[in-house]
Amino acid sequence: MAKCIMVQGTCSNAGKSLICAALCRIFRQDGWRVAPFKAQNMALNSYITADGGEMGRAQVVQAEAAGIAPDVRMNPILLKPTSDVGSQVIVMGQARGNRTARDYWGDKKALIPVVKDAYDSLAAEYDIIVIEGAGSPAEINLKQDDIVNMGLAKLVDAPVLLVGDIDRGGVFASLYGTVKLLDEDEQARIRALIINKFRGDVEILRPGLAQLEELTGKPVAGVVPYGHFDIDDEDSLSERLDSDARSAAVRIAVVRLPRLSNFTDFASLDRVPGVGVSYADKPAQLVGVDLIILPGTKATLSDLKWLRESGMEAQILKQHAAGTPVFGVCGGFQMLGRTVSDPENTEGGGSLRGIGLLPVDTVFRPRKMTTQARGTVESLSGVLAGLSGAAVEGYEIHMGETTRDKSAQPFAVLTRADGTEVADGCQAQNAYGTYLHGVFDAPRVAQRLAQALAARKGVSLEDGALDTAQYKEREYDRLADAVRQALDMDLIYRILEGKA
Repeated sequence: MAKCIMVQGTCSNAGKSLICAALCRIFRQDGWRVAPFKAQNMALNSYITADGGEMGRAQVVQAEAAGIAPDVRMNPILLKPTSDVGSQVIVMGQARGNRTARDYWGDKKALIPVVKDAYDSLAAEYDIIVIEGAGSPAEINLKQDDIVNMGLAKLVDAPVLLVGDIDRGGVFASLYGTVKLLDEDEQARIRALIINKFRGDVEILRPGLAQLEELTGKPVAGVVPYGHFDIDDEDSLSERLDSDARSAAVRIAVVRLPRLSNFTDFASLDRVPGVGVSYADKPAQLVGVDLIILPGTKATLSDLKWLRESGMEAQILKQHAAGTPVFGVCGGFQMLGRTVSDPENTEGGGSLRGIGLLPVDTVFRPRKMTTQARGTVESLSGVLAGLSGAAVEGYEIHMGETTRDKSAQPFAVLTRADGTEVADGCQAQNAYGTYLHGVFDAPRVAQRLAQALAARKGVSLEDGALDTAQYKEREYDRLADAVRQALDMDLIYRILEGKA
């Protein structure tokens, strides 16, 4: 069976996911077979595996850092929020319907065998399992039925590294308070502390580190500097959502929907030299951009209503009428059609008029389409004609069935993982839509789109096309190098071996 080490945090967004990714890459570099694991994840940014299972993006990143294929066993439970009090529950890659938080917490104990079986299966195949916690282990109202922090650590006998975020302030109090709110046996599981996202001279911290070690009885394994790594983010806390692209030669605005999902679809666009991607939630932010993108969402009807009430829909229509192309992905594609209907109460029921830029109609069904796919963009008209014939690949994840008018042109022809060929999406008068997440990730697709937008406004861009896979590998190595230098890896290995 594999050895394991667990990374918990004093709060959400303390940096657990990236620390785990770094450890996965470091252990891999050191010659170990390593896999990530997170019992329960809550995120709208998910991924579809080769066999059609759905899992959280963070564990996908960690699997890539470990040099292995993503596997739903690495994230056996995924919660995708559909409202402030409810989520779609996905178990071992398959959706089990929507549940309120109260109902889910009441039945959570029944999922412990699922979590344990998934972990044991991975542990039988790998040398090291890097486990990520969720939120904070000191959520004392949730400890009784915990299956993702100390509850999981006890279940698999994992030593714990506790990470605190110094960038948001109060890191000493956060680390000390978290330790002291835990039961004695849980405190004993914490073998070391990590301070993350530090800016400045670490020597200034030394007196505080010594006092923290004395107060908690735990060694500080290191101080990780604040770093800028272009690695897929997990959720809406991402810094990408606050980026400013006003000075870029080509400006792309992604509408920041309330239930925005899979925003990593657009990371490859932001990597093209001269292109800036920003996230817009006010009508004025769409003025003067070169492309408007409507992204995926976990609540199409609700977010379509928000577009209408916020004035964003009117501004999208105004900019499109002036010649700005509009591109929809998944839920965004559905919104661009004429109608979106939910007769079987999949998303709460009801029907709404769509934005009306594409001659399509969408009906939600209980069955969820989850598959990888690849194919070729059809012959496009309009501003994005330069994408015609481009090879694309990615994955579908949707509950809607969308029907085009017989005379309407699809966006692409795709072949799904089961060999089924489908005409995907739609195009009409500078409006484009697709169900394919990751549509811009294939080699040169983002560059070709950027060149088409640049040509429309009479500017030129350098040819800076990136190989996404190679680029990711470099970023994982950069992350691992930074974390390896910051942490006492001898101590980490002693903890892993049960010697510290």
